[in-house]
Amino acid sequence: MKRFFLFLAAVASASALHANEPADSVRTHHLDQIEVTATRATRQTPVAFADLDEATIERNSYALDIPSVLALTPSMIATNETGIGIGGTSIRLRGTDATRLNVTINGVAMNNPDSHAVYWYDTPDLLSSVGSIQVQRGAGVSTNGTGAFGGAISMTTDAMSTRFGGEASLSYGAYNTQKQAVALSSGLLPGGWAVDARLTHIGSDGYVDRGATDLTSYLFQVGHYGPKTVVKLLSFGGKAKTYLTYNGVSKADMERYGRRYHDSGQYETSDGPFVLEDGTHVAYYDDQTDNYLQLNNQLVVNHRFNDRWSLASTLFYTYGYGYYKQYRDDATLAEYSIGQDYNLELDMIRRKVMRNHLGGVQTAAHYQSNRLQLSLGGSWSFYTCPHWGEIDWIDQMPEADLSGRWYDNDVTKQDANLFARASWQLSKQLSLFADLQFRHVHYKAWGVNDNFVSEEVGMQPIAVNESYNFLNPHLGLQWRPAERHTLYASAAIAQKEPTRSDFTDRYLFAEEDTYPTSETLYDFEAGYTYRSARLSLGINGYWMQYKDQLIPTGMVNEGSDALNVNVPDSYRCGVELSAAWQATKWLTLAGNATFSQNKIENYVDALSDSPTYGQNLGDMTIAYSPSAMGMTTIDLHVGGFSALFQTRFVGKQYFTNNEIEALTLDSYCVTDLNLGYTLRSQAAKEVRFGLQIFNLFDATYESNGYGYSYMWDGVRYDEAFYFPQAPLHLLANITVKF
Repeated sequence: MKRFFLFLAAVASASALHANEPADSVRTHHLDQIEVTATRATRQTPVAFADLDEATIERNSYALDIPSVLALTPSMIATNETGIGIGGTSIRLRGTDATRLNVTINGVAMNNPDSHAVYWYDTPDLLSSVGSIQVQRGAGVSTNGTGAFGGAISMTTDAMSTRFGGEASLSYGAYNTQKQAVALSSGLLPGGWAVDARLTHIGSDGYVDRGATDLTSYLFQVGHYGPKTVVKLLSFGGKAKTYLTYNGVSKADMERYGRRYHDSGQYETSDGPFVLEDGTHVAYYDDQTDNYLQLNNQLVVNHRFNDRWSLASTLFYTYGYGYYKQYRDDATLAEYSIGQDYNLELDMIRRKVMRNHLGGVQTAAHYQSNRLQLSLGGSWSFYTCPHWGEIDWIDQMPEADLSGRWYDNDVTKQDANLFARASWQLSKQLSLFADLQFRHVHYKAWGVNDNFVSEEVGMQPIAVNESYNFLNPHLGLQWRPAERHTLYASAAIAQKEPTRSDFTDRYLFAEEDTYPTSETLYDFEAGYTYRSARLSLGINGYWMQYKDQLIPTGMVNEGSDALNVNVPDSYRCGVELSAAWQATKWLTLAGNATFSQNKIENYVDALSDSPTYGQNLGDMTIAYSPSAMGMTTIDLHVGGFSALFQTRFVGKQYFTNNEIEALTLDSYCVTDLNLGYTLRSQAAKEVRFGLQIFNLFDATYESNGYGYSYMWDGVRYDEAFYFPQAPLHLLANITVKF
């Protein structure tokens, strides 16, 4: 901490001596924005979307992961494993899980090509480096990477500053949650060069016992600005260490041991320091952790030929290496290819490892005139990732007997797309939108996986070699009968390939030698918006008809990834409402709400261990799809003082597709209060003091969970596990800008 303040003092002194160079900030900003045009919707696009501006992002960037901010937009839910918004966080949009939401930064896909998930803690404090976020609901516009099956999230890194400056930020709060960050910008230097850098550390003990998070991150970018061209080299990423908390806790255990209890890393021992209710002595393995290093690199070239034509191209390369360690109590050694005695069980510590490389290129040309906006482009990427397992320790066995890998497999994936998109102003009131994308995917996985199948089969063999060709059209109309009124309608088709776990975990519930199929979405949207200086209103209706949608069963595999099954016919339909009213100069009221139905048509239970296996259950609600959700916001700002009062509601969710009441996540309503005071002086451009009060009314709730049913001796058992969230707690922040 002392080093941090010494560094801050040195930077502040340098800022006082630095002479700012005049800069055309408008020109550099426009050149920076060329790169995001290909994945963004505008007010002329007949797509349901919400923009989060820099001020909103900054106000919420104390120490939380990005999902907490994304949950401010309509139809979005944020979930968290540690109970405080840091660590194992994720999102759902319109009931669609994160593996079916396309995420890009500067147009480069952030979804892991294998799992299709975005692990937000692998890029710690990315939120502080983001300039804008757009959340598109539904099929959205053409994008790079995995298909947008419920929506798309387009982020940009903040535009490079044209003036010398920087900031330092400190946060501290409940459960030893903390953040230290420092950023420095050179401004526009002679010759058109600029350099930005940021370093951050985020840590927390977590609300859940042992739910610790330790994250370090960096961002570095150097750019050259010419009259019509900007070239930028960006590198960002970080190192994450998080305790494994993905297994959840039952309600019975919460009642016995408290809401903070979970049993990850727990093992029985005769002299353990902890004693359970039944008298059992236990201890906890202190390195039950997930460890990951991710380095994202982008070389961006933006060029404006003239007032109408521009070009953006990006070379990108991402390196990732990580592993997680687990203590396994009474592990069956034969399941790890160790020994011949199938009944021999010993305690062990195992390690699962992966190393991945993702590289590629994307480019897009843009044309703009008074009546026509046109974008043409495409991308190509190649991904490779070996997965393997190692044994670190087995009780009573010498280390020399532990050499070798108990599973070893490889993955390669090629992903390419071409797109053409146009928005044509047919008349003063009417515009036509058209978007067509062709996407090719080749996915190959081979070797031996970490799943033990049976004594006869041993470890699960993998032999996947699949190619997909998708044609995704999108057509829409927008009509502005008057200056403040806009109506729109659109139709789109989106298609998506299965994830790795959809292939490898299928044996857990389906017949042998069967594969999941790709899924198709037919998305129909229509809406109306009203915008004036002080009032904005919006209503959007959607009908999302699916063919072979991969529906979460509610069950998860050993790594907490959802087990999905293709269902022939399903749909999501609903209405989204939004409103914002600037009542006075110092008070703004806003809110959004979503009401929906999410159904499987003629659902036949495909889970072989389910009590209703093979039965047609009729129309069932899709798992994790609440029928109602919403948020209200009161934003008060007087002088340098601001107060943001936010209340969000999420309706009941089923863990499985059988509508079993014992396997549900109760509805919840939570209120947060964000207070801030900003002052300005000659010594510092801005000093902001902030205090976030989470769960203001001390609600008892869980944001996520999972469950399943099984039969034993003719009796059905329902098992449900939850991720409890923290009661009322505080997080304070001070940020100095110079």
